[in-house]
Amino acid sequence: METLYHQTNKQIQEVQSYMGHLETSDKQSVHLVENEIQARLDKIFSNLERLEILSSKEPPNKRQNAKLRVDQLKYDVQHLQTALRNFQHRRYAREQQEKQREELLARTFTTNDTHKKILDVANMLGLSNTVMRLIEKRAFQDKYFMIGGMLLTCVIMFLVVQYLT
Repeated sequence: METLYHQTNKQIQEVQSYMGHLETSDKQSVHLVENEIQARLDKIFSNLERLEILSSKEPPNKRQNAKLRVDQLKYDVQHLQTALRNFQHRRYAREQQEKQREELLARTFTTNDTHKKILDVANMLGLSNTVMRLIEKRAFQDKYFMIGGMLLTCVIMFLVVQYLT
């Protein structure tokens, strides 16, 4: 039991060092390192199962201490497994963000596309074509009111500056 315990403890330390390599590895080799870590964790789990069986076969005066040591190893391995899962989750989220960013940068936005999308949404909401035409006509008229208001404001500001200074 002692040799298996020390062997498993050594494997846990090796996995911890691999976790350090995982953070610094490039995108191509990260999958290889993850697979290696997972394989080693699986081997450690099988060793822990054997250690549990062996610890239950220990003499009664050593059994509690042996089970405590095995439980400590289990605790360490569970933390390593969780750390690996967290790293994989962060990597996956980062890859998704990069993918979405590339899609957004590749997309070209035009006002015509936006107009079509608005019409599609309005049709989904159940607005009739007549109401849609009225809205478009109103938007067209509002543009001229806005331009006229801007020109009127500029003229008033010019007159105020001209006569008050």
